[in-house]
Amino acid sequence: MQIKIADSPQIVAADFSQWLINLLEKKDRFTIALSGGSTPAVLFKLWANNYSNTIDWSKIHFFWGDERCVPPSDEESNFKMTNDLLFTKVGVPPSNIHRVQGEANPTEEAKRYARVLEKNVDIIDGLPRFDLVMLGMGGDGHTASIFPHQMELLTAKPWCAVATHPESGQKRVSLTGPVINNAANVAFLVTGSSKTEKVQSILQKESTAKNYPAAHITPSKGSLYWFLDKAAANLLS
Repeated sequence: MQIKIADSPQIVAADFSQWLINLLEKKDRFTIALSGGSTPAVLFKLWANNYSNTIDWSKIHFFWGDERCVPPSDEESNFKMTNDLLFTKVGVPPSNIHRVQGEANPTEEAKRYARVLEKNVDIIDGLPRFDLVMLGMGGDGHTASIFPHQMELLTAKPWCAVATHPESGQKRVSLTGPVINNAANVAFLVTGSSKTEKVQSILQKESTAKNYPAAHITPSKGSLYWFLDKAAANLLS
């Protein structure tokens, strides 16, 4: 595990971007599973503004670690956020964008998206192996859409599963733990003081960490990175 702490979410995004560029230089084709949330929004704006001509967008294939079961025009759609902030600003070929169809039946979409992964991502050890899975973490310790009340998704055999938000009841399609942990690289981007206690528990391996899905993301054959701002890392010793 490698941890990098920056002064602000903007510098977190810049540090992550430089790290990603180094990864991209080693590959002719690169598969990435994106996340939603406020920190990726900062990142996507940075990419559109500063990296539109620096990054070879044609070799990156974009997927999602999770998606809310809403249409792609809905403000809650992870795809819409990425499309508005990034895809419409840089030259990503449409054939490189593999979105979760949030408007479809969730159970059927989880099965369909698994087939998309099978066709478009390298299969290693019987599972998709992304070059990079980008993750955030919620204030409850969830990651992707694996929430504390659905810890079974961390070990589920299907590659994609239907998750339920614990408060709203909203359905989501999420990658499951075995797929995330099979990635070549997993990077958490976590910012803000609301995440401080969970970050401390997970990274310092406290007894409470086992209750948080994010603590169970430990790539067996890949690399794990945590990109944090000072607010999120405030309690780390």
